[in-house]
Amino acid sequence: MPVASGSQRELDELLDRLRQDFPVARGFIDWVRGRASRFVRIPLGLLLIVGGVLSFLPVLGIWMLPLGLLILAIDIPVLRGPVMRAVLWIEKAWHAWRDRRKRR
Repeated sequence: MPVASGSQRELDELLDRLRQDFPVARGFIDWVRGRASRFVRIPLGLLLIVGGVLSFLPVLGIWMLPLGLLILAIDIPVLRGPVMRAVLWIEKAWHAWRDRRKRR
């Protein structure tokens, strides 16, 4: 097995954290990360991105865009760095917002 690059390791760590934080999604996350799911991941990621772009329609939402990019980043190395930077920025902003809200 080849040594994972820095962005691949970060992506793996993020997916592991998501597994721990959202136990309901563990099965899905494990399935998406599996080798056999590669041919489903790319169309699924693209559909989620399109759904995110069409978020003004009922049922679809902006939440689909980052999820689609995250799923595509599993197979497309060029996306890993930018997606991980965006996820880490969102995570940092979320924690800062939550901390500010707790202090009130």
